[in-house]
Amino acid sequence: MRLTVNGRNLDVDAAPDTALLYVLRNDLALNGPKYGCGLGECGACAVLIDGVAARSCVIPIEGCAGRSIVTLEGLGSREHPDPVQDAFIREQAAQCGYCLNGMIITTKALLTRNPNPSEHEVLEALRYNLCRCGAHIEIVRAAMRAAGHALEARD
Repeated sequence: MRLTVNGRNLDVDAAPDTALLYVLRNDLALNGPKYGCGLGECGACAVLIDGVAARSCVIPIEGCAGRSIVTLEGLGSREHPDPVQDAFIREQAAQCGYCLNGMIITTKALLTRNPNPSEHEVLEALRYNLCRCGAHIEIVRAAMRAAGHALEARD
């Protein structure tokens, strides 16, 4: 099966019902998407499919043929991070970092469809991405920074 991942056309030898996450991590060595719940509920495995955030642990690869898949690695590089990645770095929006892939991918999808979201819209977009460390304030600040907004310091 041929997939387009991070702008590259790649032939993948896997059963059509194989979850996209397994192909990305195991076959293509793309470790941005994480295995979290395996049920599509936590967001750690999020990728962009045709610009929309999607949970790769529950999407079979047969549904991805002919579509553009972008992982965290495809957004930017260490030398030239995507503005969303840069904002997350500047706001130090990670503790353990496990949820970070989903938070960044979801923020990127939000800013693609709405380049000027309110804080409420950011909170709504991120509400189904789980973070156990409690870095939510920094994550929201990073999303707002990526949108060109600065939040006031909170006590």
